[in-house]
Amino acid sequence: MRSSPPHHSVGEPDVVQVDAQQLRELAGVFTAPRWLRNLGFASWLTVGAVGLLVGLVWLAALMSTIVEPVLAGLLIAVVASPAVRVFQRHRVPRAAAAGLVLLLLVALGVFIAVLVVGGIKGQAGAIEQHASASVDEIQGWLEDAGVDSSGAASATDSVKASVPDIIKTFVGGVAKGISGLTSLIFGLSFGVFSLFFLLKDGPVMHRWVDRHLGVSQPVAQMVTGGVITSLRRYYLGVAIVAGFNALVISLGALALGVPLVGTIAVVTFVTAFIPYVGAFVAGTFAFTVALGAEGPTTAAILMVIFALANGPLQQIVQPFALGATLGLNPLVVLIVTIGAGCLFGMAGLVLAAPLTSAVVHISSDLARARAAISVTAASAATAAPSPLVEGHQE
Repeated sequence: MRSSPPHHSVGEPDVVQVDAQQLRELAGVFTAPRWLRNLGFASWLTVGAVGLLVGLVWLAALMSTIVEPVLAGLLIAVVASPAVRVFQRHRVPRAAAAGLVLLLLVALGVFIAVLVVGGIKGQAGAIEQHASASVDEIQGWLEDAGVDSSGAASATDSVKASVPDIIKTFVGGVAKGISGLTSLIFGLSFGVFSLFFLLKDGPVMHRWVDRHLGVSQPVAQMVTGGVITSLRRYYLGVAIVAGFNALVISLGALALGVPLVGTIAVVTFVTAFIPYVGAFVAGTFAFTVALGAEGPTTAAILMVIFALANGPLQQIVQPFALGATLGLNPLVVLIVTIGAGCLFGMAGLVLAAPLTSAVVHISSDLARARAAISVTAASAATAAPSPLVEGHQE
């Protein structure tokens, strides 16, 4: 007997039945494409990372009174910790060795500060006189170039009026610009305090960081060791290059009869630790003194010497001083230095180049390690006998 189709009452909707395959197809109708999902996920990760970085920078700026001395102490401790090990090899306890190195560093810092600030302060009158004479020379150049004499005189008068303030700020502004002498003393004291414990307990802190990086111990040691090695080699190389530049420029200034030769040499050496910006500051200072004291010809010759010392001659010394530590194109160094300086101030200017170099070298070391592991695994798989071959031999 033939069964009749099921009877539906009027107005009752039909029920659509789909199988599992059709249900899966319907589920993907309004699904975003895979490339769009990946792009959105990566975008949110980028936004989160940038937000975290901005938040950390903001917090560091709020706590700059503490962060800056600790950061300075950490950088000095990384560079100076081999000296602590030298004392330890002569059976000096770690704490005593850290104290001795700290005393040597404090003495060196006081010596440099007295040499730079004291020298400039002692010659402040001469610098002001040379700067004013330089302005007169520039006024003559402007008038020779066709600039109206009254306009040139007005510009030079404004500069001359600002010269004493500039000298005063350059000599005493460091101490007065850090929220008063109390903040300066606190910062120096906290920096010295942090430096001692970083020198004393550096290995313990290093091992703690390795354990909490979230990667295997060999990889963590490779990362932290690469950063420390890059910082040490970079600043050692910078010190050698800075000493060479200061020697060449001071000899050139001495031969040309430019005054303040010692001050020019010290300023050139100290500012060399700030890439590009330091060379510009030192060059401007030397040019101003030479122009005011000996005239435009001497100043031009000194600038040629300065350009040679920071250009071709430095390229001869720098490969031996830095070796393969930096391993970066000069344009890359310029971009990361200026960019980090805009974002993080003086800390970015000083740390951008060595940290970028550390990232490049650590990435290369990790890539070589992965390649070595792959080659070892492939060799082991090739050397392992096949089960079929073993059964046939049996």
